Amino acid sequence: MGHTGDLTALPLLAMTTKNAKIADFDPSGLAAPGALYGLPFDQEDSEVVVFPVPWEVTVSYASGTANGPAAVLEASAQVDLFDPRTPDAWKMGLSMVPLSLKWHEKSDRNRERAVEYLEMLGQNTVGKRGTKLLEKVNESCAEMIQWVEERTTALLEEGKLVALLGGDHSTPLGYIRALGKVHGTFGILQIDAHMDLREAYEGFTYSHASIMYNALQTGHISHLVQVGIRDFCQEEVDLVANDPRIQVHYDRDLKHAAFRGELWTERVQNIVKSLPEKVYLSFDIDGLDPKLCPNTGTPVAGGLEAEQVLFLVESVLDSGRTLIGLDLNEIAPGPEGDWDANVGARLLYRLCNLLGESNGRLRTFVP
Repeated sequence: MGHTGDLTALPLLAMTTKNAKIADFDPSGLAAPGALYGLPFDQEDSEVVVFPVPWEVTVSYASGTANGPAAVLEASAQVDLFDPRTPDAWKMGLSMVPLSLKWHEKSDRNRERAVEYLEMLGQNTVGKRGTKLLEKVNESCAEMIQWVEERTTALLEEGKLVALLGGDHSTPLGYIRALGKVHGTFGILQIDAHMDLREAYEGFTYSHASIMYNALQTGHISHLVQVGIRDFCQEEVDLVANDPRIQVHYDRDLKHAAFRGELWTERVQNIVKSLPEKVYLSFDIDGLDPKLCPNTGTPVAGGLEAEQVLFLVESVLDSGRTLIGLDLNEIAPGPEGDWDANVGARLLYRLCNLLGESNGRLRTFVP
């Protein structure tokens, strides 16, 4: 990437404006409404940019993840900005691209098509109408992926670090492609309850259950290391057995090893050792214990604690590896409150800080 973290290359006026924003901002004060974490930055003076993708067309259980980005934005106002690892991380600049009403509406429209098709599939009455519905859904998903690739490519060309915020877990494929154009090959560290290695699940080429299968087809992924997996099928197990790029740390094995006395630090060391120098984090929030994300689309008993995941990502950085990008997906606000979004917003903040740290963007600004 052309931007190396040396901010002296920024225009003097932009630097002065950003310094003024930092000087005038009270990180301990009330958050300004409508701004991510209440921060005073826009895209131009942000080192890390959150790209929201309000999309959930192919979800196979509960819906609501298309509303995740908006819910996280609202919940972010409740997040305190002091991060013990990187206390002044907010100064690097963090903002969110405006939510796209157009793509949210496309998601809703095609979700209706997908639901109708799935009803036909379940009754074995697909026929011509069902086939046409499936074609339209697959075309719309391909368009979404192309849009994400184009927009994230533009952000990367501007020297931004990007954190993609879904939506369902199908949303980061375009971003993975964009990173491939910059970095060539890299590894994926996947936090998830599911392998997501099904080929065209339920007929959907770009299903949320196929994101890692599709990522492996891009030619950019040298390693796929999955952590927290506890819901999978024979098709996926067979693929893992025949693809040396994939390593799985099943939730059952993690728990049983802990029962026998293995420390999380020991397991993390083994996970990190299996990753290449460049690492992309793909985080489906259902990788966590469902008490932290009860309204996510496909919750599964078991899972990780939030700080376990953060310790793992911090250990990736401490090993000297570089976090080149990340996504956080499957956050669904529930009817009883904003708990899921609250958890998601706090995770997103910590992860964005680590993304900035890993790429040398935590320079302290002074007016």
